Amino acid sequence: MRQLPREKIMYFGDTARAPYGPRPAEEVTRFTRQIVEYLIQFRPKMIVIACNTATAVALEDIRSRVAIPVVGVIHPGARAANGRTQSGIVGVIGTEGTIRSGAYEQALKQLSPSIDVISLACPKFVPLVEQGNFRSRETQEVVETSLQPLKARNIDTLILGCTHYPYLSDTIASVMGRDVMLISSADETAREISTILHDRNRLTRDGELPIHQFFCSGDPRMFRMIAQQWLGEQIELTPVVWQVPKIG
Repeated sequence: MRQLPREKIMYFGDTARAPYGPRPAEEVTRFTRQIVEYLIQFRPKMIVIACNTATAVALEDIRSRVAIPVVGVIHPGARAANGRTQSGIVGVIGTEGTIRSGAYEQALKQLSPSIDVISLACPKFVPLVEQGNFRSRETQEVVETSLQPLKARNIDTLILGCTHYPYLSDTIASVMGRDVMLISSADETAREISTILHDRNRLTRDGELPIHQFFCSGDPRMFRMIAQQWLGEQIELTPVVWQVPKIG
């Protein structure tokens, strides 16, 4: 929204079936297809898979099914980390599904075969963010305990390989120390979206500022509370019935 203030966003958060990290790849792919099938009715100019787990297992599948650009969050984050590491030792934290897929390591090795990638699943982070629990003592303790395996590995760059993790970035930074640069895949993806739309001459350049729409599959009240914290704006609730598409 900051990067492209004139672009209308149709957002779908699968809050009823989150987290995706522990789920089998086939199930995550099926869920991702269902959501894209729902969003495509709004005739978007681009689909962004704003989930590292879904990107890792479903990106190519979705690209094969739609005629518009589909952007994931893994390659933008990997490119940023590769360009900023000085030691060549990069850490990646993410959900179990993202880490199990090896998608970040593969993307980083494609860019720099000699790079050393240290991956760590942090399954306790997403529930903290989903509850809006960003800066409590519990959060500090969970982050400290979870990141201990990375502390002795001499990484100088750490990819926040889940779009929930930037909301814990202050705590993560305090645990890892000032010598470790944090890379937000979300921020890097927003820049890539802007570049692609500009290159394809698809940017909206005039007219009134858009009204964004947010859909979620779970409790809309919890979603609204957390979204308003993140965005600093009021969100109006309008009930919508989502019929899950019968997609194999």
